[in-house]
Amino acid sequence: MLAFRLARGAHPVVQLRRLLVAAASAGTGFLLLCTLAYAMEHPGAGAGLRLAWCAAPVAATVYFAVAVARTDPGTRPRSGLSAVGLGPGRLMVLAAVSTAVACTLGSMLALLFFLHLRGDVSGLPFDGSAADLLAADQPLPVAAALTLLALVPLAASAASAFVLRPRSTKTTARAGGITRGAEAAPATASRPGGTEAEPESEPPARAGPGTEPGSEPAAPTPPPSGLPWGVALLAAGLAVETYTSRSGTAPNTGFPMPGSADGSPAGVLAGWALTALGLVLAGPGLTYLCGRLLQAVRPGALRLLAGRVLQEEARRIGRPLGVLCAVASGAYASIVLYAGPRPEAGPLTTLGALLVAGCAVLTLATASVEARQARSDTTSALLRLGAPATMLRGSAALRAGALFAVFGPLTWVVAQLAALPLTP
Repeated sequence: MLAFRLARGAHPVVQLRRLLVAAASAGTGFLLLCTLAYAMEHPGAGAGLRLAWCAAPVAATVYFAVAVARTDPGTRPRSGLSAVGLGPGRLMVLAAVSTAVACTLGSMLALLFFLHLRGDVSGLPFDGSAADLLAADQPLPVAAALTLLALVPLAASAASAFVLRPRSTKTTARAGGITRGAEAAPATASRPGGTEAEPESEPPARAGPGTEPGSEPAAPTPPPSGLPWGVALLAAGLAVETYTSRSGTAPNTGFPMPGSADGSPAGVLAGWALTALGLVLAGPGLTYLCGRLLQAVRPGALRLLAGRVLQEEARRIGRPLGVLCAVASGAYASIVLYAGPRPEAGPLTTLGALLVAGCAVLTLATASVEARQARSDTTSALLRLGAPATMLRGSAALRAGALFAVFGPLTWVVAQLAALPLTP
């Protein structure tokens, strides 16, 4: 009940993000139901492979739902909530429930639309318009349909609970207790006469613009460690694609592409998967490298601020950037694939591609909002110190330009190399 009250009283922008999650879940659920209808109409004719192709929209939807759950202000820890029983564990449960509710709403809308297209439910102008394609002459297996529709809500809520789980602070608290105990205990030493020396007094530490008095400044963010692995996987994926395309494997013996295409060598698709995984792993490291390059060669205040912000946000926006680059390169390769002698892509293939691309773009936008919320205290401190608003806007533009200058050519090169094995 608390999750529903928080959802009802949320900001309109938060409600819009939840509706977008429901829309993505509805599109993915409709794809899964269409796969079920194809399996009913053509039993044993590649229905499992069609279901395997739905893994990409499912993963994109779950990733977007997790990003929305991370930015939900209703599940953010606040002071005083633990006293009323809303600690980190309870807030994690609320986030998982809110995500499950949004995804379940989308799944129910997908089922309703699917039943209208089959002609099982009447009341809309397009009732029964796709009865031949959706196996309307056969009864719909309720258990299979509900299982497929429950896949996205269960996966999204489980992933949200895993990402937002309370971190173990036992070691940190123990170290902090030892440090506080050492600081609180006065530095005493026994004198030869049995008396104790007076505690040595230390000058109070000067507080920075975003720190409390007496607190030490935060340590600089260490660079992400996934860049070498990402580069290695990227090179391995491109090598697998090239080797498979030149090994003489017949296209009709490979893994069938969605839509009405005949097939592609399975090695090319495995190379695509390795390339996409390499881009995702290399995204945070490349973002951190962009921040380092902005601070090179005697930086001014603008470049220094933009570089430090990119280094702090490398892990938060790096992976969504890598996912978007992988989706863009895959879209270019798909355009090259279907522009050849193969038939055109069907409507379900277009819907799946739009779902994956839209979720990737929306996830990056949501991660940017989360990064902006995380640095709100720093921005307020800079404004209190007299920093002009034009400098903050210039820093944001400089960060966007640096990311585009690095990830744009990288995406184009990877797309060209990934599409090279598909060209005749």
